[in-house]
Amino acid sequence: MMARSIGSRNANLLRLVEERALSKKVEEEHKEHQETVVPYLPKDCISKILVRLPLQSLSSMRFSCKPWYNIIASDNFVNAHFHCSESVLIFQKSVASCAMTSYQQDKPNLFSVEASLEPMPSTSSIFGKRILRKFYIQFMEFRGGKIKTEGYDLCCLGNIRATCNGLILLDNDMKTGGLIVMNPVTRKLMALPVGTICRPYEESFGFAINEVTGEYKVVHLFQDELGYVGCETLNLGTRMWREVNGPAFGIFGWFGYRPVSAIGALHWVPQIDHSDYIVSFEVNSEKFHTISLPKSCRTHDGIVEKGGFLCFVTHEELNLDIWILKGLHDEAWSMHHRITRGCIIDLVPHFCLRISGDMIFRRDEDGSFYAYDFIRELMTKIEREQGWFPPSSACLPHVNSLVSWEKGQNECD
Repeated sequence: MMARSIGSRNANLLRLVEERALSKKVEEEHKEHQETVVPYLPKDCISKILVRLPLQSLSSMRFSCKPWYNIIASDNFVNAHFHCSESVLIFQKSVASCAMTSYQQDKPNLFSVEASLEPMPSTSSIFGKRILRKFYIQFMEFRGGKIKTEGYDLCCLGNIRATCNGLILLDNDMKTGGLIVMNPVTRKLMALPVGTICRPYEESFGFAINEVTGEYKVVHLFQDELGYVGCETLNLGTRMWREVNGPAFGIFGWFGYRPVSAIGALHWVPQIDHSDYIVSFEVNSEKFHTISLPKSCRTHDGIVEKGGFLCFVTHEELNLDIWILKGLHDEAWSMHHRITRGCIIDLVPHFCLRISGDMIFRRDEDGSFYAYDFIRELMTKIEREQGWFPPSSACLPHVNSLVSWEKGQNECD
């Protein structure tokens, strides 16, 4: 009897030890599983986190998993990211062929625009003409009172003609008169056919989105030696040029000012100095208008887009007056703001930051940049890096985005 009782106690003790060991093992496995499993987040939360990341991070994040790729590739995400992105200035830096070879060695992922369209000759020549210079494309960020210069690891032969919603319009040096539309962030590009006029006396290109149809449109103004100005347009969806009625004879005296896109139109200042009006091209109806200015536009005055509206910035003694136009039809210029502090007589309005709303000026004398904060009513000089800086005419307002020009995809306003 005693032996049977001792055996029963030992069996119970053994079973208790086994149960405790099993329980501990289950707890450890559960803990390990919790550490390895990523907590579930709703799709909307993930999208709101990703949309705040810089584009450099998004490029790698989209390949993390299929759900993230689908989020980043969606039209809603692209539009949301576009509306959260601040303006920059895009420009090109010319590099000699020998220097470009060294640059390519330092940047093995350097993307060549022309080489992606058709293989480039190994002798660095096109149709027997040796290429002496290339450009690599960079941009300037304005943040915290400083300028930071970044690059896309992207080189090309042609000049940037215009920008719109993160897309750029490049000369296609492989074809005289041809153009290339490209998103420098995604590196997606498309060659456009040669227009009807390949070698005009003077020309200007505009690039805008039709707010009615959502299509991107290229506008080409060209002037002959007699002063006649013609116009042709191309919708990126159809890739076909069509002739439209140009502006009236004699209203254009100079093509040096780039057009500004605002209130559904492209706007040019048509004279170097003492211009009493601007020339506007309505993108949807493809009609030209002349709009009187509240004051004659002088050399250091100019027009810029701010918050979707058209602004005219003019020097008034030691002040800067900012007028605003909110529509093309039955609208009048209204006095928006007067800058009374920190003004310099040769400050030229350059563009406005989309998110902060600051207006960026560039001084004609030394090329230095200034920013005006409308909330604090403060004009400050922006610190910049040492070294080469492009001239004002070579810098275009731009937004780094994932936008595509394909109809029905990534339509932005």
